Amino acid sequence: MMQGAIQAIRSRGIILKHAVLQHVRVVGPILRPTLFTRFESVSSASLEEHGFESTTISDVLKAKGKGADGSWLWCTTDDTVYDAVQSMTTNNVGALVVVKPGEEKSIAGIITERDYLRKIIVQGRSSKSTKVGDIMTEENKLITVTPDTKVLRAMQLMTDNRIRHIPIINGKEMIGMVSIGDVVRAVVSEHRQELDRLNAYIQGGY
Repeated sequence: MMQGAIQAIRSRGIILKHAVLQHVRVVGPILRPTLFTRFESVSSASLEEHGFESTTISDVLKAKGKGADGSWLWCTTDDTVYDAVQSMTTNNVGALVVVKPGEEKSIAGIITERDYLRKIIVQGRSSKSTKVGDIMTEENKLITVTPDTKVLRAMQLMTDNRIRHIPIINGKEMIGMVSIGDVVRAVVSEHRQELDRLNAYIQGGY
């Protein structure tokens, strides 16, 4: 379902942009000055420069705000799974970044609700006696993005790998985490803004 949504968003964006560009190109030389008298700097080239899919993960983090929606929530490898799940519940998030004790900026892995269900509940293990480090997804197996990653690319990674949370790495440091919900909202918002911009462009609002 998510794969289909990605394709639909991308296809709709391409179709709309091409339609507007075609609208610009077919304007005759006599009508063109009338359309762009007040907006001489506007051209199909400048429109193409803006394009779709320009929002990055960095933009998503800024919109969330520092510490919002669990971006900075973490636990350590030595914490119990019980404490980690309790933290998720308290903060209404589905995953925690895992760090080594005393190394808050160095990511060791990630623990999610799915890990808890599959590796504790299903296997009949005790969450109070099991360490987070025993069931987390380790750092070398993590799917990550950078601040410059485009949101549609992040959505594709999350869909292809069937994950709902993805850490953001800048250099060797973890600077935050976004969920599939964050990414979907960003993509929808971007395309809504682009539709408004194209509509204004057609109607002479540029």
